Amino acid sequence: MLQVARLAPTSLGEARDLVPTFLRRCLNADGGFQDRGGASDLYYTVFGLEGLIAFREDPPESTRGYLERFGSGDSLDLVHLCCLARAWASVLPGGAPPETAAGILARLATFRARDGGYLLSDDSDESTVYAAFLAIGAMQDLQADIVDRDGLLRSVAACRAADGGYANQRDADLGMTPTTAGAVAIMRHLGVEPDRSVGAWLLARAHADGGFVVAPGIPLPDLLSTATALHALAALHVPVDALREPCLDYLDTLWTNAGGFYGSWADDILDCEYTYYGLLALGHLSL
Repeated sequence: MLQVARLAPTSLGEARDLVPTFLRRCLNADGGFQDRGGASDLYYTVFGLEGLIAFREDPPESTRGYLERFGSGDSLDLVHLCCLARAWASVLPGGAPPETAAGILARLATFRARDGGYLLSDDSDESTVYAAFLAIGAMQDLQADIVDRDGLLRSVAACRAADGGYANQRDADLGMTPTTAGAVAIMRHLGVEPDRSVGAWLLARAHADGGFVVAPGIPLPDLLSTATALHALAALHVPVDALREPCLDYLDTLWTNAGGFYGSWADDILDCEYTYYGLLALGHLSL
């Protein structure tokens, strides 16, 4: 994803420097990046760091101190635990310090579900595609081996929806675009080629005016669905030439001269997350 996002700065032309300037404005004094309310948050810190790296900028020196506050993430849910691992991988060339990495891995193991997948929180009772996607990314960032590959694949297969996409629960009628894209990434990383119909399902989520919608029947496209759909379609080697210009036009409607992207036509707050997804989408469309 980061390799593709690195292609975006060239496409931005004279507006190139606006994005890192915006991202640095999202950095709080404690070294964390702001959530939508202005508070430092590990989740948004990942996108702030990745966005700066896409522009070949060094991570802020203060961010290491922010990460150290969380120790090995013993109090974190799965999402923020995996963000801690990813943030360390962005801040230090070798990732989290050895003792911290070992602690994060131990905490990660507590989210393992009986079916071989992963749970989003301690009180969850059903594994999800999103949790598996995050856990695999964390294991990569911590330079650890993938545990129980077959269990992970079974947990993802169990989330296939009746319409052919993937959802974050069993027995769903409709799939969701980001979840389906996550399932594609997991399967390909674990050496399994997704069913060809998954590419057709994703293509069918393209909106007539550009971008992709999150699920069948949703009227408006959004940037998360657009970026993840383009990423998955590229992984599946599905051509998107006919969608390139409409999608570029759609991205243009979300771009602001403040240096960030809105998440959708209904959004009125800029943040690091959607700005990064804007870069990812733009990178794919520039290929």
